[in-house]
Amino acid sequence: MSAVRVTGFDHLVLTVADVERSLAFYCGTLGLEPVRVDQWRAGEAPFPSVRVSPGTIIDLVRGLRGGSNVDHFCLVVAPLDWAEMIALGTLDVVEGPVGRFGARGSATSVYVRDPDGNVVELRWYPQDEPADGYPVDREPVGP
Repeated sequence: MSAVRVTGFDHLVLTVADVERSLAFYCGTLGLEPVRVDQWRAGEAPFPSVRVSPGTIIDLVRGLRGGSNVDHFCLVVAPLDWAEMIALGTLDVVEGPVGRFGARGSATSVYVRDPDGNVVELRWYPQDEPADGYPVDREPVGP
């Protein structure tokens, strides 16, 4: 059995040529809720986001289109011992663990590469671990 247990999808980072145009599409055309847009416009956040669901956002990062418009995707995982997991050597760690902002606020995460070189962020929210040590699932996975 795997030591990592995915509990939800957190966010997707899209590389876009024109952030304002993308905000107009995602917020206007698709009706998604803007997140940190005013802070981004004021230079206080590195990028804006749009909320897909209570636990999922899309980050809109300005950049040139390359082979892919997806920078990375993020999976929420059950609380785990990062040092122990990394020491096992089963993950190709790109960066972390470090604190990062996500759909539900600040959390600890690690960037890893999948076998095809795609970057996957594995994120753990401290509020998902109650006093008894058993994780609380915030959003069901699957149908």
